[in-house]
Amino acid sequence: MSFARLITTTLLGAALAGALAGCAPLVVGAAAGAALMVTDRRTSGIQIEDEGIELRAAARLREAFGDSAHVNVTSYNRLVLLTGEVPNEQAKQRAEEIVSRVENVRSIVNELGVMGVTTLTQRSADTLVTGKVKASIIDASDLQINAFKVLTERGTVYLMGRVTQREADKATQIARGVSGVQRVVRVFETISDEELKRLTAR
Repeated sequence: MSFARLITTTLLGAALAGALAGCAPLVVGAAAGAALMVTDRRTSGIQIEDEGIELRAAARLREAFGDSAHVNVTSYNRLVLLTGEVPNEQAKQRAEEIVSRVENVRSIVNELGVMGVTTLTQRSADTLVTGKVKASIIDASDLQINAFKVLTERGTVYLMGRVTQREADKATQIARGVSGVQRVVRVFETISDEELKRLTAR
């Protein structure tokens, strides 16, 4: 039995809990690794910086928008991905400007949707999809889950990480084959095979 199939039942229960936790207007992207994570291609210092970016950015966005927006802040190697929903185009641009002033932010990918906030049911479904994509990547013998960060918003799966072109293509193919995935957006930092060898040796 594949790992993906084995944990699907567990994910069904976890999805609702994750959605409940995500029903706050502003949500910080998960920074803590799963138990399966052994190594990370970011340095320990960068991992700490990413956590700080997420916390500071979420706090500032909460102060700026209150309950009028639902914004997820996810930082990987100081590249920040903004997902969620804001009421208008001005709020979308303002959110990016606020985050750009957070210390250590290198660049921003603004994927905020101009629309009403998602429902609890939608967030629950997104949580389940994220879990299934992660499990499918774990099932792939030639990929390392610790190299990727996965999140889902309104059926769109976002893939982040420091990966080779082969790894990026393989993970994208896997994600596209998971039920419930409507679209896959790649937010990768591509590294060479030689750099991967150096990171692995480190």
